[in-house]
Amino acid sequence: MTPSIMRQLWSVVENTHSKTLLNMDDASLVQLLVKQTKTEVSLDGNETNYLKNYVESRLALIRNVAQDRLYF
Repeated sequence: MTPSIMRQLWSVVENTHSKTLLNMDDASLVQLLVKQTKTEVSLDGNETNYLKNYVESRLALIRNVAQDRLYF
């Protein structure tokens, strides 16, 4: 995954409401984040699959970030 795709993904995470990130089930959250990232960055099939796998592997971190944001 390129640095620009990774930056865009984390930008999407930061701009998505914390309660949304915390209340969605895993599959729906992955789908939302990939879809939102794809609206900002053009991805081919391989990049989309890699992004999906990356998001799946970082769900706990994404939710921890969202949880921490609730208190600030």
